[in-house]
Amino acid sequence: MFPAEVLAAYLVAVLLVVIAPGPDNILAISRGLSQGRAAAALSSIGAGLGIMVHTTAAALGLTLVIQASTAAFWAVKLIGAAYLLWLGFRALASRNLISFTPAARQSLPRVFATGLLSNVLNPKPGLFVLAFIPQFVSAARGSVTAQMLVYGAIFAVLTAIIFSVLGSYAAKLSDWLARRPKATTWLNFGAGATFIASGVSIVALGNRR
Repeated sequence: MFPAEVLAAYLVAVLLVVIAPGPDNILAISRGLSQGRAAAALSSIGAGLGIMVHTTAAALGLTLVIQASTAAFWAVKLIGAAYLLWLGFRALASRNLISFTPAARQSLPRVFATGLLSNVLNPKPGLFVLAFIPQFVSAARGSVTAQMLVYGAIFAVLTAIIFSVLGSYAAKLSDWLARRPKATTWLNFGAGATFIASGVSIVALGNRR
């Protein structure tokens, strides 16, 4: 069901996708900088589970239904864009997405929930999964649904692992940054701008039919 050459090509493609800068890995890095490895790992696991939510929806045909319905597509798109814009403006206004003040830190369950929701409420990963994973699926090799779920699980696990590694390395810089408040301000500005740009790009996302 999973030929070695197809699986190898898929792994290379997934690695390139995962390491590309985006709101999810920026969030994991931010959590690593401000709250350490555990927070970075939980944010990363949340993003990985979000990939599985999108994969399951695509495998069951829900993404196609949402994409085919203008009203449903716009509803999902606006909710996702609003959430990312909220994260971005909050980072710019409060400057505490990356913070070394204990009172400003988030609880670990909230860190996990934010990592999950930032992915689940973003329709772009869902449409990407729908366009990306089927390229490696073949009905001649067995159940299409099973293949999509397995490929999605690989995508999710690699996302969680790589984001956790990035966040862990970022955590090593926390002591250095804690002594440099201006650098922290610029990091919050960069993270906020990334989330806002992602939210705007979702609003501009077309409903392809």
